[in-house]
Amino acid sequence: MVSSTHESTAKAIMYAFMANFGIAIAKSWAAWVTGSGSMLAEAIHSYADTGNQVLLFLGLKQSQKPADAEHPLGYGKLSYFWSFIVAILLFSLGGLFSIYEGVHKLQHPEPLSQVWIAIVVLILAIILEGFSLLGAIREIGKIRGKRPFMEWLKHTRNSELVVVLGEDIGAQLGLVIALGFLVVAQMTGNPVYDAMGSICIGVILIVISVFVAWRIRSLLVGRSADPEIQEAIDAVIADQEGIEFCFNTITMQFGPDTMLAAKIKMRSGMNIQEAVASINALERELKARVPKLKWCFVEPDVED
Repeated sequence: MVSSTHESTAKAIMYAFMANFGIAIAKSWAAWVTGSGSMLAEAIHSYADTGNQVLLFLGLKQSQKPADAEHPLGYGKLSYFWSFIVAILLFSLGGLFSIYEGVHKLQHPEPLSQVWIAIVVLILAIILEGFSLLGAIREIGKIRGKRPFMEWLKHTRNSELVVVLGEDIGAQLGLVIALGFLVVAQMTGNPVYDAMGSICIGVILIVISVFVAWRIRSLLVGRSADPEIQEAIDAVIADQEGIEFCFNTITMQFGPDTMLAAKIKMRSGMNIQEAVASINALERELKARVPKLKWCFVEPDVED
């Protein structure tokens, strides 16, 4: 399951990278030819997204580094760190620059030229970005299984897929808005509409970046495992004959891996050897039933 999750995440990042890089080049050329502020904002947005995919892939790779003496629980949280950096870049390079460019064009409007080039590029970009979004949704579908999409989005601990999904949705919305305002600017001959399109794109990117940053914040601080994982852990502990009662369990997510600490009460009358054997059997069963469970610390006790 872990390798499958890693593979699906890597594919979603690659889809977004290829789409954004090709679109960024096309938008840059169209912005230079037409002088469109909306198109320039979209080009900067696509370049920022392209760089973001590189950072996400870097975080995905670094999170797989084995544990060492300085990091005994591994480097899983590096994926959260780079995802948070991406949210900041999306806010600054994407959102703030787009708003700045729109305000600048409002104050110093310039006539547009050969708008049809920008319109063609935007339509092609919408199609390519649509493939990227569908690819991300398909990879998410492989991971979430039968869970409703909104439930997965609420509970997922996969920060990379949240970022890719947010970027793809933001890109599609931005493209549609840029196309709409550019068409209106062409029909009316008023470049102010193009500037307004750039500002609207910036606002959308800021909203999405704030949402992504808020989702990742809890993961950076330290968030428990997915509710499905916690339910599976509770079920395994409840099925163990040698355990009389489970006082509490604490889980923590480290990238794709989960840590568990549990305090349990063993069945009365067990000697030390029997208790140790029962705990070892519990740990084996937990790791068999929950493949993402990498660390398991079980404390036998008589009271909480």
